[in-house]
Amino acid sequence: MPTYAYECESCQHSFEEFQSMSSKPLRKCPACGKPKLVRLIGPGAGIIFKGSGFYETDYRSASYRKAKEADKDAPSGDSGSPGSSATGSGGAGSSDSAAASDTKKKGPNKSEATD
Repeated sequence: MPTYAYECESCQHSFEEFQSMSSKPLRKCPACGKPKLVRLIGPGAGIIFKGSGFYETDYRSASYRKAKEADKDAPSGDSGSPGSSATGSGGAGSSDSAAASDTKKKGPNKSEATD
């Protein structure tokens, strides 16, 4: 049940009344007794979130959390280790670029390509 704010147009007395939504608005001012009460439009009540369960991650299953931990603990291939640079210079990861440069040096054999 909401709390409504009222103000008397005659004596400017203002107060709040706890009423159900289906109740009719009050008309008679409790201070002056005149039927000049007006129900005011208020900002409403603020929403208060308490406890857990308000975020998407709060409902994750235990298996999802275990898999996430395993992924976090496992080393990734894109960690920037030596030899994984785009230039292919040095390190253990440069064997692919060396193989590619060998094919460039050899090139296609024209005699094999025409036969």
